[in-house]
Amino acid sequence: MSNINLLNSSAATDSAWASAVPSSIRTTAQDAQTKLTAATGQGAMGQKDFLTLFTTQLKNQDPLDPVKNEAFVAQLAQFSQLEATTNMSQSLSTFVDSMSSSQMMGGASLIGKKVALPDGPAQLTSGQQVQGIVSLPNGADGVTMNVYDSKGILVNTVTAGAQTAGDMPWAWDGKDDAGNALPDGTYSFKATAVSAGNQITPQVSTMSPVIGITQQPDKTVVLQFNGGKTMKLADATKIYG
Repeated sequence: MSNINLLNSSAATDSAWASAVPSSIRTTAQDAQTKLTAATGQGAMGQKDFLTLFTTQLKNQDPLDPVKNEAFVAQLAQFSQLEATTNMSQSLSTFVDSMSSSQMMGGASLIGKKVALPDGPAQLTSGQQVQGIVSLPNGADGVTMNVYDSKGILVNTVTAGAQTAGDMPWAWDGKDDAGNALPDGTYSFKATAVSAGNQITPQVSTMSPVIGITQQPDKTVVLQFNGGKTMKLADATKIYG
């Protein structure tokens, strides 16, 4: 009877064996991976699969050549790391859901309040004053504010002198250049300024009331305003009661 010599397992030996096996022959590892994918619908080994494989290995190990302590500890460490990662993922998912609910509740409390809406139109109602801010991070030597009606017709122009760096508050009384009260409706605003000798177009924000709140599929909370304008709750920088 011929003798069969068994090679000691090593990374080099395993690699050489794997490359020597014809592609038509499947190894037990490949077959196990295929069955795992078919059973779980995923190629990655989960916590339960790892535990099953680990305990099966312990039951079927050779009593005369048991798993070495180092390998045993290493596998336990892998299992502990997998369990910790799984628990962390579940905790983060729960935390995100909790934060989304808190954001929805916080956003709901803004309904009816006025928020600084960048480039947003304003609704003139019963001649009530419309307010907003002009963003001037570098200040300005002078600022001109133009008011347009819903048809884009210029109805009022207001000028202001030198401004320091920051937000310049403004207010419009709902009247045209001749001092006549304008009808209720939607009006938009555009500012031009001169800063360091250059003409710029700074951002204009209007204090617009929040009329609704929605949550996007990605859990982003969005504020709704008149005219179909929306803004992320996270982008709200100024809120007025």
